[in-house]
Amino acid sequence: MTAFDLLLVGYGNVARTFAKLLDERREALASDYRMRTRVIGIATRREGARYVAREFGRPRARSTAAFVREACARDSAAAREGRLVMIETTTLDIDRGEPAITHVRTALAGGAHVVTANKGPAAFAYGRLSRAASRANRRFLFEGAVMDGVPIFNLAREALPAVHVTGFRGVVNSTTNFILTAMEEGRAFGDALAEMQARGIAEADASLDVDGWDAAAKTAALANVLLGANITPHDVERAGMSEATAPLVAAALAAGRRLKLVAQGARRGRRVVARVAPESLPADDLLARLERQQNALVLQTDLLNEIAIVQRGGGLVQTAYALLSDLITIARATPPARRSTRRRRSP
Repeated sequence: MTAFDLLLVGYGNVARTFAKLLDERREALASDYRMRTRVIGIATRREGARYVAREFGRPRARSTAAFVREACARDSAAAREGRLVMIETTTLDIDRGEPAITHVRTALAGGAHVVTANKGPAAFAYGRLSRAASRANRRFLFEGAVMDGVPIFNLAREALPAVHVTGFRGVVNSTTNFILTAMEEGRAFGDALAEMQARGIAEADASLDVDGWDAAAKTAALANVLLGANITPHDVERAGMSEATAPLVAAALAAGRRLKLVAQGARRGRRVVARVAPESLPADDLLARLERQQNALVLQTDLLNEIAIVQRGGGLVQTAYALLSDLITIARATPPARRSTRRRRSP
């Protein structure tokens, strides 16, 4: 049995759902994966940092990065044994991917594995952070960054040996696909967006969804990981959608087609080109068949031609599951703690 100490950076809806999932699956995790977990500390932007495990006392650090550094030092035994994991769920910063990148780098330097649902680290600094993880002999995992808990990155990393991904295309933003479907039904852009915000699906800053920035961040992450690119969301050609998109939706329907916000990336010689924009697709295209919050990603490969993964519904539970699946990936590679074989001397 391996006991993992978890440091939660960010404690919004996703992290709270993750904590609930850990509690609900406690017995299954112990029996199936020989792992136990406890949360040792929590850091949030609004409420600051605190230790949950009493033996750590009160934090002295003033910033979240300093708190992560301090927690790694105070839990040095777990860090040294590969049992300390930072779960990072802060919101996306579309300008530079900070402070999430600093959180990840600091945790890795302190000996902790990192699991994040934030798109920023993979979208802005995948290469640097992967090298840092390799040097520290720790894992940097982010399955929840794209399509919630659908195993996009695990599929490419674990299930496709000797296969090279040469490109991808997909619908990867639930909010915009819901809006486009609603507009086909005659609803106003603003009303559909308001519903997504009320249901907690749209980003806190809804412009990240409708202006295409969320999809661009996911596109950059996919390109960096699957195609070996070194780009950021600002290198992705981007066009979003608005009330003015309604005539394009109607024109596509009139032609027997459907309008979708398509994210795509491909290798062109030594370059990787990436784009996010509304596209009028033929009705028999897999992406054209997606309804409401459904997402899909099509991988173009050298040996298996095209592989498609469809997500028929996503939300908080699915994103929280992505964090759990990454944690299990770490647990599978972590040997159980050895019991001491020393015998006590007779008095």
